[in-house]
Amino acid sequence: MIGSLPYKDAGKACDLVLRYIKDLPAWPQLPKRAYAENMYTQYSEGFPGIVIKDNKTFVDRTQDLAKPLEQFYTDYFAGDFSKYGVSPEYAAGLHKFLSLDIKPRAVKGQVTGPISWGFTITDETGKAIIYDETFGDVVPKFLRLKASWMEQALKKLSDNTIVFLDEPYMSAFGSVGMQLSREQVVSLLNETFAGIKGKKGVHCCGNTDWSLLLQTPVDVLNFDAYNYAGSLALYTPDVKKFIERGGLVAWGIVPTDTESIMKETAPSLRDRLEEAMAPFIRAGISHKRLVEQSLLTPACGLPTVTEAAAERALQLVSELSAGIRNRL
Repeated sequence: MIGSLPYKDAGKACDLVLRYIKDLPAWPQLPKRAYAENMYTQYSEGFPGIVIKDNKTFVDRTQDLAKPLEQFYTDYFAGDFSKYGVSPEYAAGLHKFLSLDIKPRAVKGQVTGPISWGFTITDETGKAIIYDETFGDVVPKFLRLKASWMEQALKKLSDNTIVFLDEPYMSAFGSVGMQLSREQVVSLLNETFAGIKGKKGVHCCGNTDWSLLLQTPVDVLNFDAYNYAGSLALYTPDVKKFIERGGLVAWGIVPTDTESIMKETAPSLRDRLEEAMAPFIRAGISHKRLVEQSLLTPACGLPTVTEAAAERALQLVSELSAGIRNRL
C-alpha cells in the first residue's frame, strides 16, 4: 500500500489494511481526518521556525531562529532522532497501527521526500524552502531524522522494515518549475536515505527521469504502472542493473480513481501488468527473476476515492498478487 486512505477513523483504516495487505502492511495516512495529516504538514513537527496557520504550513524566518537551528544541528550530528517523531495529532493511523498486536513478515512506512517537501513548504514570503541557503540544507537532514524515527517505531511490529520516501514532485524534474540539478537531487535523496538502515523505497506517481532515482541506494522503486508503464521502459538498462543488484520494482498497477477501480478486475490488471513487464523481459531480465523481485501496489495513495473504491483497490492488489503467486 502507498499510504493514504479516505477515512477519518484510524481503527477502521487499519482494519481495512490488515484485511487485504497481510504480509506487508503499511500504516494509513488520513488526510481527511485533519489538516495536520496532509503529507507535507504531517512531517513538519520540530522543523526550526515552522508555523501552521489558517491551513498553511510555512517557515517564518522573521523569528530569531539561531537557537532552534543550533539545537537541530546538535541533534543531527548526534544522530538523536528522539525529538523528531510524528505525534498522534499528526498521524492517528500510524499510532493506531503501532498499537496493534500483529507480526507481519515485514512492515512499511513512509516519509515525504526532501524534494517534494522542500518545494511545498515555503518561507513567509511564499518562496520554496528548498531554495533557502540555510533551510535548504536543513530539509534533507531533518527528514533523515524523521525517517530514522519512523523506522525505529515500525520495528515494534517487525524486524523487516521498508521506509519509503514519497516524491510526487520528481515528476517535475527537468521542467522550468524545478531549478535543481541532477547532482543536487541525488544529494538530497542520499542524505535522507542515510537515515534508513533497512530497506529504502521511493515512490513517484508520475513520469520522471528514473535513471536519476536509480543512482541512489534505493532498494524498492515504486511507480504508477497503470498510467505510466512506458515511462520506466525507457530506462530498461538502468532497471536491469537495478534488478541485478537485488532491487525490487513495485508496480503500481491498480488505478487510484474511483471509476477505473470499479471497472477493473484482477484478470484485466494481470494482462496490463504482463504488458508493462514485457519490455524488461525482452531486454534480458528473466521472467522468473523479475516476478520474484516485484511487489504490487496501487498506483498512488487513495485519499480522494470513495471508501468502497479504496476497499476495492486493496482487494484487487490482494487478488492479483495471490493469483500470480498461485499460477507461478
